[in-house]
Amino acid sequence: MFDWVKASGFRPGDNPVDGLKRVLPKQPTEKKHHAALPYKEFPQFIRALHESGAGLSVRLGFEFLILSAARTSEVLKARWSEIDLEAGTWTIPAERMKNRRREHRVPLSERCVEILGEARAISNGGRFVFSGRSAERPLGNMCFNRALKRMGRTDATPHGFRSTFRDWAAERTNVPSAVCEAALAHSLRDRTEAAYNRTDLFEKRRDLMDRWAAFATQSGGKVIHMTG
Repeated sequence: MFDWVKASGFRPGDNPVDGLKRVLPKQPTEKKHHAALPYKEFPQFIRALHESGAGLSVRLGFEFLILSAARTSEVLKARWSEIDLEAGTWTIPAERMKNRRREHRVPLSERCVEILGEARAISNGGRFVFSGRSAERPLGNMCFNRALKRMGRTDATPHGFRSTFRDWAAERTNVPSAVCEAALAHSLRDRTEAAYNRTDLFEKRRDLMDRWAAFATQSGGKVIHMTG
């Protein structure tokens, strides 16, 4: 604002607050994380979700969100044209990804394919996988939050299930961190490493997501080892 006033000729001289950043103490910044469900409670949560009073499309979409470790916006705007059931793959276009740099392939577990079959049956020919009140509109942005509230779960958020997945993978599998981060579509922080990283570790991620889906339906406490 002051720069505009000075450039417009309304006031001469320098900004009186210039230089304050160099003399004032740094203010601590506290990062707030999304509330996440402990992974040990995850199988029980899935069962409670199935029994909840949320609409079928919401229940299917929410479970699909969790099992695919995707972001809410990616699931809500998922289109049938992005799904290849024969290959068991969901390909999210780059423009719908957070970093908007490249598309993201998601390996679909057997349970995810089942969910998609149920969603297709109620989609009424619409282009969105999880349709809202009309076939041509997706579910609303807050539908999963409302489902949690209806279930009385104030200790979790839709986005927090990505953390639940990451904690489970770290503590209950021997999966390399690079595979877990690729499953979450996280960009590599090291620019040099990112420049040489040309693979999305898809087949390793398929094994991981199959095991994540299996954990959702049966609570076991053993470490799950990757093959290959």
